[in-house]
Amino acid sequence: MVFQPPSLLWAGGLFFTGGSGESCLRMEVDIYVGNLSKSTTQDELNVLFSRAGEVTSVDIVKDRKTDESTGFAFVTMSAQSEADKAVSMFNAYALNDHYLRVILIRSRQQRAQSAHGRP
Repeated sequence: MVFQPPSLLWAGGLFFTGGSGESCLRMEVDIYVGNLSKSTTQDELNVLFSRAGEVTSVDIVKDRKTDESTGFAFVTMSAQSEADKAVSMFNAYALNDHYLRVILIRSRQQRAQSAHGRP
């Protein structure tokens, strides 16, 4: 018998993992963080947003030519409730003398539904 590690399947913003015939559902939620100081680091954002829940990734967007921060980032939280909490905690929060702009990013599924006139 050959051991196979559990697989991870992504479907429209939902992550499904399976192992031993069981499956569990995990939904990750993306957050836009704007008005960042150019000196803000991924570690700073990770520590800050961890106060609201589990952070699965932090990506500061950088200019390709200068490798300097463009002033915004994307933070991924492990659950909708944690993302909602992060938005309420950190929108208009002062970090490095800048007031953050923090908003939830709608999933592709939500954008597609609204484009087709569905709520």
